[in-house]
Amino acid sequence: MSELDEKRLTILHVDMDAFYASVAERDDPTLKGKPVVVGMGARGVVSSANYEARKFGVRSAMPLGQARRLAPHAIFVPVNMERNAEISRHIMEIFHSFTPLVEPLSLDEAFLDVTGSQRLHGDGRVIAAKIRARVESEEGITCSVGIAPSKFIAKLASTYAKPNGMLEIEQSRILEFLHPLPVSAMWGVGPKTNEELQRIGLTKIGDIAQTPRATLIRALGQSAGETLYELAWGRDYRSVTTDEPDKSIGAEETFLIDLDNHEEILRELLRMVERASHRLRDRGLVSKTIAIKIRFADFTTISRSKTVPLPISGVQECYEVVRNLYKALKLDRARIRLVGVSLENLSDGTGSPQQLLLGEREKGWREATAAMDAATKRFGRGSVRPARLVSSTEADESQD
Repeated sequence: MSELDEKRLTILHVDMDAFYASVAERDDPTLKGKPVVVGMGARGVVSSANYEARKFGVRSAMPLGQARRLAPHAIFVPVNMERNAEISRHIMEIFHSFTPLVEPLSLDEAFLDVTGSQRLHGDGRVIAAKIRARVESEEGITCSVGIAPSKFIAKLASTYAKPNGMLEIEQSRILEFLHPLPVSAMWGVGPKTNEELQRIGLTKIGDIAQTPRATLIRALGQSAGETLYELAWGRDYRSVTTDEPDKSIGAEETFLIDLDNHEEILRELLRMVERASHRLRDRGLVSKTIAIKIRFADFTTISRSKTVPLPISGVQECYEVVRNLYKALKLDRARIRLVGVSLENLSDGTGSPQQLLLGEREKGWREATAAMDAATKRFGRGSVRPARLVSSTEADESQD
């Protein structure tokens, strides 16, 4: 991309403000003005916290127990993923009314390339203002927008525009904006990389820019060193990518108390498979790589995966892989805090070959899974489940 082309690009990064908490407030106006934390359970983590709760130090991904200690007076509400997804779809429709070039990053944020939309809708600032106004008037929540010639700078700008703001960084101001920022603000700089950068005396992005590329590569490795050097000079030539397929679909659960019983753990893994595979089939996808994640009581985490010869999507097929992965660990009464299942290496399920099982009945698991999905669509989640997931209490009640 030439320098002239780069100058002509206008990229927006639109990010909802405390999205899950904002949706909760929208649906229950009595929550407005009060500290609200989204996330339930003694062993869970904070999914979202509104700005009133953040004043007390509550942050996303923080253990809920810690959040309760920081803000005991806060109102804790459960995550409503169906409602959040519904609002997200409406917001994405608003984005698409301004440009077809929309790259969702999650339910509550997306990149928009509005370079070709300006003749019809106005410049980047005008489009950003229109989007913010429509999101607030139609969905009852606020968002922040960063405007820049690249995705990296637009995302940084939206961060510094929060909450409920808008910030444009023009080409001529990129280095002036970028270089005073801490290295932790850069994409790809997590705790370990930040620690390494601090160790060699690099605290600001400008410090990285003034460090020889070869020095960064020696300290961080070829890929990270090259990437951080380019970003430190504001060079990011990635385009907005539409309809990028899901890289993975997963589900995980943190237990109220640590588990060490293999049957209980396998039952929870089946529950995660049922949840993740339903979402997989709902999107018309299949998976070739199945992975599990196990977190122990001391927070040590391990993961294992297996790639199968042909893509699969059924509950039973996926669970067989998961069960074998777990049993191969040969854990001896280890206390487990969290389990997770991830379906990866995804592709469109249309026309995909199916794995045939030796001795499989003509009518088997695939037909049962299709019937379960149909019942779920009609009667809601939880209406049909594998028998192993029905508790003894529920079974007794059904017989009364």
